[in-house]
Amino acid sequence: MFQTAFTEVFGVEHPIVQGGMQWVGRAELAAAVSEAGGLGMITALTQPTPADLVTEIEKARTLTSKPIGVNLTILPSITPPPYDEYRRAIIDAGITIVETAGSNPEPHMALFKEHGVKVLHKCTSVRHAIKAQNVGVDGVSIDGFECAGHPGEDDVPGLVLIPAAARELTIPMIASGGFADGRGLAAALVLGADGVNMGTRFMCTRESPIHEDIKARIVDADERDTALIFRPLRNTARVALNEVSRQVVEILDRGGEFGDVRDLVAGARGRTVYETGDSDAGIWTVGMVQGLIQDIPDAGEVVRRTVAEAREVLNSTIAKFH
Repeated sequence: MFQTAFTEVFGVEHPIVQGGMQWVGRAELAAAVSEAGGLGMITALTQPTPADLVTEIEKARTLTSKPIGVNLTILPSITPPPYDEYRRAIIDAGITIVETAGSNPEPHMALFKEHGVKVLHKCTSVRHAIKAQNVGVDGVSIDGFECAGHPGEDDVPGLVLIPAAARELTIPMIASGGFADGRGLAAALVLGADGVNMGTRFMCTRESPIHEDIKARIVDADERDTALIFRPLRNTARVALNEVSRQVVEILDRGGEFGDVRDLVAGARGRTVYETGDSDAGIWTVGMVQGLIQDIPDAGEVVRRTVAEAREVLNSTIAKFH
């Protein structure tokens, strides 16, 4: 075991969390991570209905008896998902760990707390992490600028953001963005985190449900092969560098508005990427850390070797100064 404040509060063996990724966080992947001692995440909104989410949770439970979490991303939209129903499905299915992301988790806290659910909230700044702590979350995941998806608008990398957050927080904190191996876990612990969240690394595993050609694309890519879209809209997202993301950046840089790129960034197109293996079919999320990924192992192997390597790195570093 690799005990930290995070493993103690959330009841897992190792301080490693699989990111709750849209279209990726399904039963097989989450169960494989949890079975190896990490915390696997099923992504609630990947499932078309709350009933489908319950079915996915039940499927995961046939694969592992260890704790599994559910990611519930809360974003403002014209036609929002039935969040109340998803919350109830999570509780009724007996889930005890939820990762919230996007908007303020406060409206969701009372029901989760009433049913003994631990809440891990994803933040991209120290000020948001403090606010999340104040509304009662049990832990935060702090996302550096390197991360896939939405890194916020402050552009603060993990090397600064992690210790800055650790200085202010009293609840467990895991570091997210730029982590793929034991060196990263060791660094995060030294910087003051209690563990790491890895998304892109777990995308590129055998249990990941995305097309094998996209996994190969991640292995072949380097740290420069991402694009930041929506910057002029103050809704920055880090995605794969491809023909579509280049178009989006060019249109918005010329003064375009969201309506001008709406069809290019449609979620259905991104899902097509994962299903067909056509990396230019749409926008898809990946982090700079793809430059450190060189293989497609079992998800459980990622957990085990990350922990083993972190121990080795920490021990060898200490030995250098004796």
